[in-house]
Amino acid sequence: MGVILSEHELADAVARDRAAGRTIAFANGCFDVLHVGHVRYIQGSAMEGDRLIVAINDDRSVTQLKGVGRPILPARERAELVAGLRGVDYVTIFSDATVEHLLTRLRPDVHCKGTDYTIATVPERDVVARYGGRTAIVGDAKDHATRDLLARIRGAGPA
Repeated sequence: MGVILSEHELADAVARDRAAGRTIAFANGCFDVLHVGHVRYIQGSAMEGDRLIVAINDDRSVTQLKGVGRPILPARERAELVAGLRGVDYVTIFSDATVEHLLTRLRPDVHCKGTDYTIATVPERDVVARYGGRTAIVGDAKDHATRDLLARIRGAGPA
Protein backbone atom coordinates (compact mmCIF):
# COMPACT_ATOMS: atom_id res chain seq x y z
CA MET A 1 0.00 0.00 0.00
CA GLY A 2 1.29 3.46 -0.87
CA VAL A 3 1.85 6.20 1.65
CA ILE A 4 0.56 9.76 1.56
CA LEU A 5 3.40 12.23 2.04
CA SER A 6 3.90 15.98 2.14
CA GLU A 7 6.11 17.46 -0.55
CA HIS A 8 9.04 17.64 1.87
CA GLU A 9 8.58 14.02 3.02
CA LEU A 10 8.28 12.94 -0.59
CA ALA A 11 11.52 14.69 -1.57
CA ASP A 12 13.30 12.81 1.26
CA ALA A 13 11.79 9.47 0.16
CA VAL A 14 12.82 10.06 -3.46
CA ALA A 15 16.37 10.90 -2.36
CA ARG A 16 16.56 7.62 -0.40
CA ASP A 17 15.21 5.66 -3.37
CA ARG A 18 17.67 7.29 -5.75
CA ALA A 19 20.55 6.53 -3.38
CA ALA A 20 19.42 2.90 -3.50
CA GLY A 21 19.53 2.96 -7.32
CA ARG A 22 15.77 2.96 -7.91
CA THR A 23 14.09 4.74 -10.81
CA ILE A 24 11.15 7.06 -10.19
CA ALA A 25 7.96 7.30 -12.25
CA PHE A 26 5.48 10.13 -11.72
CA ALA A 27 1.77 10.34 -12.59
CA ASN A 28 -0.74 13.01 -11.73
CA GLY A 29 -4.40 13.87 -11.95
CA CYS A 30 -7.60 14.70 -10.11
CA PHE A 31 -8.76 11.09 -9.62
CA ASP A 32 -12.23 12.28 -8.65
CA VAL A 33 -14.54 9.24 -8.57
CA LEU A 34 -11.95 6.59 -9.28
CA HIS A 35 -12.73 4.47 -12.36
CA VAL A 36 -11.09 1.78 -14.48
CA GLY A 37 -9.37 4.32 -16.73
CA HIS A 38 -7.61 5.75 -13.69
CA VAL A 39 -6.55 2.29 -12.54
CA ARG A 40 -5.15 1.41 -15.98
CA TYR A 41 -3.27 4.73 -16.15
CA ILE A 42 -1.75 4.12 -12.72
CA GLN A 43 -0.84 0.53 -13.53
CA GLY A 44 0.81 1.62 -16.77
CA SER A 45 2.69 4.34 -14.89
CA ALA A 46 3.91 1.84 -12.28
CA MET A 47 5.53 -0.21 -15.05
CA GLU A 48 7.74 2.76 -16.00
CA GLY A 49 9.87 2.80 -12.84
CA ASP A 50 10.83 1.06 -9.62
CA ARG A 51 8.81 3.53 -7.54
CA LEU A 52 5.61 5.37 -8.50
CA ILE A 53 4.61 8.78 -7.22
CA VAL A 54 1.03 9.89 -7.85
CA ALA A 55 0.35 13.60 -7.37
CA ILE A 56 -3.30 14.52 -6.78
CA ASN A 57 -4.82 17.95 -7.39
CA ASP A 58 -6.14 19.59 -4.25
CA ASP A 59 -9.84 20.48 -4.05
CA ARG A 60 -9.43 24.10 -5.16
CA SER A 61 -7.51 23.18 -8.28
CA VAL A 62 -10.05 20.45 -9.18
CA THR A 63 -12.83 23.04 -8.97
CA GLN A 64 -10.82 25.36 -11.22
CA LEU A 65 -10.19 22.58 -13.73
CA LYS A 66 -13.53 20.78 -13.67
CA GLY A 67 -16.05 23.38 -12.52
CA VAL A 68 -18.51 23.97 -9.70
CA GLY A 69 -19.61 20.83 -7.90
CA ARG A 70 -16.24 19.14 -8.30
CA PRO A 71 -14.51 17.41 -6.76
CA ILE A 72 -17.04 14.88 -5.57
CA LEU A 73 -14.56 13.43 -3.06
CA PRO A 74 -12.19 15.56 -0.97
CA ALA A 75 -8.47 15.40 -1.72
CA ARG A 76 -7.56 13.35 1.34
CA GLU A 77 -10.08 10.64 0.43
CA ARG A 78 -8.94 10.61 -3.21
CA ALA A 79 -5.36 10.27 -1.96
CA GLU A 80 -6.31 7.30 0.25
CA LEU A 81 -8.06 5.55 -2.62
CA VAL A 82 -5.08 6.00 -4.95
CA ALA A 83 -2.61 4.97 -2.23
CA GLY A 84 -4.52 1.70 -1.92
CA LEU A 85 -3.93 0.74 -5.55
CA ARG A 86 -1.28 -1.84 -6.42
CA GLY A 87 1.86 -0.25 -7.83
CA VAL A 88 1.49 3.08 -6.03
CA ASP A 89 4.34 3.84 -3.64
CA TYR A 90 3.82 7.49 -2.80
CA VAL A 91 0.90 9.91 -3.04
CA THR A 92 1.06 13.64 -2.53
CA ILE A 93 -1.55 16.38 -2.84
CA PHE A 94 -0.55 19.53 -4.71
CA SER A 95 -2.18 22.92 -5.02
CA ASP A 96 -0.40 24.48 -8.00
CA ALA A 97 -2.15 24.83 -11.34
CA THR A 98 0.35 22.37 -12.88
CA VAL A 99 2.85 19.80 -11.60
CA GLU A 100 5.85 21.71 -12.96
CA HIS A 101 7.05 22.61 -9.45
CA LEU A 102 6.93 18.98 -8.28
CA LEU A 103 8.63 17.75 -11.45
CA THR A 104 11.40 20.30 -11.05
CA ARG A 105 11.91 19.49 -7.39
CA LEU A 106 11.64 15.69 -7.60
CA ARG A 107 13.08 15.16 -11.10
CA PRO A 108 11.40 11.80 -11.72
CA ASP A 109 13.01 9.63 -14.37
CA VAL A 110 9.67 9.29 -16.16
CA HIS A 111 6.66 11.60 -16.22
CA CYS A 112 3.62 9.52 -17.22
CA LYS A 113 0.53 10.92 -18.88
CA GLY A 114 -2.64 9.24 -20.12
CA THR A 115 -3.61 8.46 -23.68
CA ASP A 116 -5.59 11.66 -24.03
CA TYR A 117 -2.13 13.20 -24.61
CA THR A 118 0.65 12.64 -27.09
CA ILE A 119 4.28 13.35 -26.20
CA ALA A 120 3.94 16.62 -28.16
CA THR A 121 0.87 17.78 -26.20
CA VAL A 122 2.06 17.04 -22.64
CA PRO A 123 2.20 20.52 -21.06
CA GLU A 124 5.19 19.69 -18.85
CA ARG A 125 7.28 17.93 -21.52
CA ASP A 126 9.81 20.79 -21.77
CA VAL A 127 10.32 20.84 -17.99
CA VAL A 128 10.97 17.10 -17.98
CA ALA A 129 13.31 17.30 -20.98
CA ARG A 130 15.32 20.14 -19.36
CA TYR A 131 16.33 17.99 -16.40
CA GLY A 132 16.93 14.90 -18.58
CA GLY A 133 13.76 12.97 -17.80
CA ARG A 134 11.50 11.08 -20.17
CA THR A 135 7.78 11.49 -20.88
CA ALA A 136 5.70 8.34 -21.40
CA ILE A 137 2.11 7.92 -22.58
CA VAL A 138 0.48 5.05 -20.67
CA GLY A 139 -2.89 3.47 -19.95
CA ASP A 140 -5.73 2.42 -22.16
CA ALA A 141 -7.60 4.39 -24.77
CA LYS A 142 -9.41 7.38 -23.28
CA ASP A 143 -12.79 5.63 -23.21
CA HIS A 144 -13.52 6.52 -19.59
CA ALA A 145 -14.23 9.91 -18.06
CA THR A 146 -15.47 10.94 -14.64
CA ARG A 147 -17.89 13.42 -16.24
CA ASP A 148 -19.51 10.56 -18.19
CA LEU A 149 -19.73 8.40 -15.08
CA LEU A 150 -21.34 11.26 -13.15
CA ALA A 151 -23.84 11.79 -15.97
CA ARG A 152 -24.78 8.11 -15.79
CA ILE A 153 -25.18 8.29 -12.02
CA ARG A 154 -27.43 11.33 -12.42
CA GLY A 155 -29.44 9.49 -15.09
CA ALA A 156 -28.47 11.86 -17.86
CA GLY A 157 -26.22 9.63 -19.92
CA PRO A 158 -26.08 6.30 -21.72
CA ALA A 159 -25.95 3.07 -19.74
